[in-house]
Amino acid sequence: MKKGMIYEGIIERVDFPNKGIVFIPEEEKYVTVKNGMPGQKIRFVINKFKKGHAEGRLLEVLEKSPLETRVPVCSIFPRCGGCMYQTMPYEEQMKMKADQLRRVMDEAVKEKYVFEGIKPSPKEFGYRNKMEFSFGDEYKDGPLSLGLHKKGSTYDVLTASDCKLVHEDMNRILVCVLEHFREQKAGYYKKMQHTGYLRHLLLRRGDATGEILVSLVTTTQEEHDLQPLVRKLLDLELEGEIAGVLHILNDSLADVVKSDETRILYGRDYFYEKLFGLQFKITPFSFFQPNTRGAEVLYETVREYIGDIRNLRVFDLFSGTGTISQVLAPMAKEVVGVEIIEEAVEAAKENAKSNGISNCKFIAGDVFQVLNEVEGKPDVIVLDPPREGIHPKALPKILDYGVEKIVYISCKMTSLARDLEMMQMRGYRVEKITAVDQFCETVHVETVALLSHKKPDSIINVKV
Repeated sequence: MKKGMIYEGIIERVDFPNKGIVFIPEEEKYVTVKNGMPGQKIRFVINKFKKGHAEGRLLEVLEKSPLETRVPVCSIFPRCGGCMYQTMPYEEQMKMKADQLRRVMDEAVKEKYVFEGIKPSPKEFGYRNKMEFSFGDEYKDGPLSLGLHKKGSTYDVLTASDCKLVHEDMNRILVCVLEHFREQKAGYYKKMQHTGYLRHLLLRRGDATGEILVSLVTTTQEEHDLQPLVRKLLDLELEGEIAGVLHILNDSLADVVKSDETRILYGRDYFYEKLFGLQFKITPFSFFQPNTRGAEVLYETVREYIGDIRNLRVFDLFSGTGTISQVLAPMAKEVVGVEIIEEAVEAAKENAKSNGISNCKFIAGDVFQVLNEVEGKPDVIVLDPPREGIHPKALPKILDYGVEKIVYISCKMTSLARDLEMMQMRGYRVEKITAVDQFCETVHVETVALLSHKKPDSIINVKV
């Protein structure tokens, strides 16, 4: 087997994240091929060898999977990289994700644990309250496009005018913005040449409130009067209501959505969303679970796992806008939230005050540094880190507290698996694990793990 060789085969299963496993009889080897579904017969080319394992690039789907019994609901599936599994029944998607999680956790967890399967999202489509769309072109020197990257491409952008992951309001706004800049003949930012104007369109919409925040991200390389665009946006017939239109200036060389300067073109630079009857003020870059209704299922699971916390002090680490902190506050003596993004912390403080919650304290800073300075110890810890998990320098400090119970929320199961290794070495036992499908049609899932600290005389030796 060499690079460039072409094979055909059937995807036996899909491992996280989106790694199709194909057996090649003539080579007596398994090959990993991304961007496929279980049961598909595919044609692929070998393009990489990693630690003795072959990886292939999908060339063509020769035969559909028996699981593909649904008609795609948007015009750019399956070319778009935004979602993978529209043609699979939702029940099959959840079964596949549950199997993926079980395989990863069975390998990571050293002792017996309870696997509670996966909980569905209340909404399969139109669930996303945040979307980052990119400006570009669908093919080299083609017309301006605005949407999501083509599957497997970092350059080609497909116009997502009928994306079904978001509310229809977002699609109408996207089309309005795209048509405006096509009329203006404005160019998009080219990542290799570092030239151009249009970068991203960041949309956030409250599922419960209907409030919408529109953020146009550009470079400073051109000047455009954006008020005509604002008027067009405000004239749109929307189910919700635009709370603010922002112009975010970003001259970073990296292809990330960030702000060097933010200008308010209309309204305010935040919107409101509601969870469990609590109101949350959300700014453009502050973290908030992207599936509002799914977040309620997730946080209800956290409340169940954390158990009775009356008269207990809870640390909510990587707390974002303080959603978990405030959901747990009525059940606890005190909750301390730690978050590195300052604007999210300020929003969390405002949220707690407006919700009449007085037993929450929020601290801005890196968890690694803040834990050296915060007074007092927690009784229980909730962890909800970024996708890549907890920094290896921060995790030992967290574990030094030796609390009896930790609830770990993870949006990347392999990061959780890595962190569980150290946690188990330090005397923690994984009691139970479940998942909430926050990201329907995609490869991702939210995992919740409950860990308890074992008594010193019961700690067994584990592999390092």
